[in-house]
Amino acid sequence: MTLPEGVQRRAFDGEESLATRGSPVYGEPVADGWRRWDPHRSKVGAMLESGMDHGLAGGETVLYLGAASGTTVSHVADFAGPTYAVEFAPRPAGDLVDAAADRPRLFPLLKDARKPETYAHVVEPVDVLIQDVATRGQARVAIANAQFLDSDGRLLLAIKARSEDVTADPEAVFESVIETLSECYEVLDRRPLTPYHDDHLGVVARPR
Repeated sequence: MTLPEGVQRRAFDGEESLATRGSPVYGEPVADGWRRWDPHRSKVGAMLESGMDHGLAGGETVLYLGAASGTTVSHVADFAGPTYAVEFAPRPAGDLVDAAADRPRLFPLLKDARKPETYAHVVEPVDVLIQDVATRGQARVAIANAQFLDSDGRLLLAIKARSEDVTADPEAVFESVIETLSECYEVLDRRPLTPYHDDHLGVVARPR
């Protein structure tokens, strides 16, 4: 598996794990300035561990949708370029602001990812769009935000089956989301994120 520049495998208490260099955010172990990136708490970390064709090299400009309290986006900002982090809920957004305090490339935005027009005046064109939102219509969110993504950019999407329909078969949900997503994106890779996250599908795509 090829890792982005700025992401390494490091030993923590005798166990090898993904890691980025930065200050801790969620109580994760730190060794020699490297912080453990726990794939059980991060969909992007799970995508890397699963060997997906992520297309990340390091240094990219990123728009991250569903940043929550900053667990994953802080790791991303450790190795990426300017990273715009959109979060709708005020409480986790407060933790996100704290995570950004010593990360000058991380820009928190208290906005709704379903309404990109509310932050279009702030976000520059990006190389990577990362989406991890717990809402119905996840494909539509990705399509609405495609306006920010360069023509040769990448979408990294974590589809949450239970957020679309808690009663439906997850595989059926995944197929439905992919079908809608394909209106705007070409899917390059897709893999279940088990054993790290149940009923989640990781998707890597590029704009059509």
